[in-house]
Amino acid sequence: MIRSAFFEPNQPIQFLNKTEEIVQKMDSKTGFLWVSLESASADEINLILRDTFQFHPLTIEDCQSNGYQVSKVDDFITYIFIIAHALKPALDFHELETLELNLFLGENFLVTCSTEPQMLPVEKTWSRVNKDFRLSSFGPDFLCHAILDMLVDDYMPLIDQMETEIEWLEDSVLEKPAPATLERLLTLKHSIMALRRVISPQREMINRLTRDEFMQVDPQSRYYFRDIYDHLVRIQDLSDTIRDIVSGAMDIYLNSTSLRLNEVMKALTIVSTIFLPLSFIAGVYGMNFTHIPLATHMLGFYITCIAMVAIGVGMLAYFKWRKWF
Repeated sequence: MIRSAFFEPNQPIQFLNKTEEIVQKMDSKTGFLWVSLESASADEINLILRDTFQFHPLTIEDCQSNGYQVSKVDDFITYIFIIAHALKPALDFHELETLELNLFLGENFLVTCSTEPQMLPVEKTWSRVNKDFRLSSFGPDFLCHAILDMLVDDYMPLIDQMETEIEWLEDSVLEKPAPATLERLLTLKHSIMALRRVISPQREMINRLTRDEFMQVDPQSRYYFRDIYDHLVRIQDLSDTIRDIVSGAMDIYLNSTSLRLNEVMKALTIVSTIFLPLSFIAGVYGMNFTHIPLATHMLGFYITCIAMVAIGVGMLAYFKWRKWF
């Protein structure tokens, strides 16, 4: 699907329905174009990116690629090419997936391209264009900022989910560690690592937009991109904190499990040690010899039982005195 609009300061937005209308507005000095390709097919990509705007073949190849593209910004003199990643909507951190968004930013145009459906930052921006006059007054760089700002803001609910999960897991590890707790810790760890792999290059990409002298980015707009950069720094710091807490919780879980195992082994060792002399006595009196002390005595059985109980109690008292349990 192709959506396009032409923005002029203090003028109503002109929505364009034909490619010819887009071509007519491309060289306008009074406003700028926004062309949005959503769930774009190969034919739509070629029509707009190759035939209409004549972008570099490498950028078109990136837009059509099915593989994961690292977030970046490339300078092509007359425009800059940006790859960003939005979160797939309606998913929690257990099913972390991203959607690739490609942006072409020129002095008087912005082209957004996604082969995936449900690109929420683009949808939200379209819903804002009639309400926020700045989107039509400040130029395509501010519109690009608005899309990227919404894209980054969508990461915060995910971070909040992870914080809630790690708080529950910390309490669970301390109160009653179980294999299911370890499994959830590992899932959270994998999710936070996947998130960091997305955030780190995206942070560097935004950082370049704030400091590099791209002629397509107005110096005043860099302040807005710095705000996005600050959000990404905060998200990365929070993800680092969660990662450290997860690692600490896993260490606590493993240590607790080892401690419980040691307690069990200690109890079994004490029981085995107490029964060792008792088993020896029982074994001696179980031998088929004729002359065994107390074997024929009328109180022999009772004396032997009392001796075995005394030995057991004495050993137990000794272990307690040594504070072995």
